[in-house]
Amino acid sequence: MSILVLKNAKVVTVTGKTYEKGVVVIENGRIKSVGANPRVPKGAKVLDLSGKWVTPGFIDAHSHISTMNEPRTMPSIPDVNEKTSPVTAQLRAIDSLNPFDTGIAAARGAGFTACCTLPGSANVCGGTGICFKTKVGTTVFDLAIPDSEPMKFAVGENPKRVYGVEHDKLPMTRMGVAAVFRKTLSDAVEYSDALRAAEKDPSKAPKRDFMLEQLVPVVRGERKARIHAHRADDIVTAVRISEEFGLDFSIEHCTEGYKILDFLREHHVDCVVGPLTMEPVKFEIWGTKLTTPAKMEKAGVNFMLTHDTAGNTKFLPVFVGMCIARGLSEQGAFEALTIRPARLLGLDKRMGSIEAGKDADLAVWSGNPFSSFTLCEKTIIDGEVYDNLEETLA
Repeated sequence: MSILVLKNAKVVTVTGKTYEKGVVVIENGRIKSVGANPRVPKGAKVLDLSGKWVTPGFIDAHSHISTMNEPRTMPSIPDVNEKTSPVTAQLRAIDSLNPFDTGIAAARGAGFTACCTLPGSANVCGGTGICFKTKVGTTVFDLAIPDSEPMKFAVGENPKRVYGVEHDKLPMTRMGVAAVFRKTLSDAVEYSDALRAAEKDPSKAPKRDFMLEQLVPVVRGERKARIHAHRADDIVTAVRISEEFGLDFSIEHCTEGYKILDFLREHHVDCVVGPLTMEPVKFEIWGTKLTTPAKMEKAGVNFMLTHDTAGNTKFLPVFVGMCIARGLSEQGAFEALTIRPARLLGLDKRMGSIEAGKDADLAVWSGNPFSSFTLCEKTIIDGEVYDNLEETLA
């Protein structure tokens, strides 16, 4: 039996009490107990973390770690976008998940214990993402979290540019993007209905469609639809189509979400917001604002925060600190990087807070995690301790 005890740290459980001098007991890779003075088993390894902070491991619900291939060459062809068809639902991010990608270690060193990596937004439907832990491993089986594959969609400028401008084909307009989106879902519904009919009468079984079968769980509400949308009208289009087909969905980026706060709240939209430091390189992100999380919090909109990159996920805590300086509460900041993304990904029974029974996925900080003066000194994943200082200070 392996027992590790973290004591004397400021322990931020996120969903419960914050202990100024707390103790976390870890047994066989899971959290056994947490509190001001829980029972410490005999023979436990004890880490005195006086002056440190302990938080749940951070979670980036929208990254492109590994699909963007790091380190990379110039010019490079990253695996993030298959720019050969506007609908590529059959693609799987797990097929480009490289355990040796340097972005994984970079995220781990910044306190991230889990991430979801997604295909990019060149396609109206880009394929499935995959959630993974940032631990050291040699194959995808060591990192990937089973049954955690959302489907990526995109509306707005990207599909228009890639297909309408670069390839002179549908979709060339926002109308075209919406039409492709609806047609794809409609085809998936028909295929789903045919599969159900075949359960009663095998003679009615449709010819196997490798692409549509990946969309069947989406239209049945069994697989999350993660929809890239920046501009306010694109966000509304994505919500309209999702509600028409009864999808379980989230809006990714939601850059102009501050313009439609009442709409987002009334439609119970999950918003994965970021990156919040984008340069105005295209029209639909001119409205990027660091005040957006605070406005969403005040309006009662459910949001998470992301940096939407590969290795630069490591800078997300600092950018969150910039949002706190502009009105976001500290509690809201912690929730946006822990329990909320865990819920979005369907992993909140395993991670996202410091509670007995959950995976021992934790981060040890030299101070407030959202300060640029703070270092993540240790990252703990499934009870295994990674010492980050040597790599961070190199």
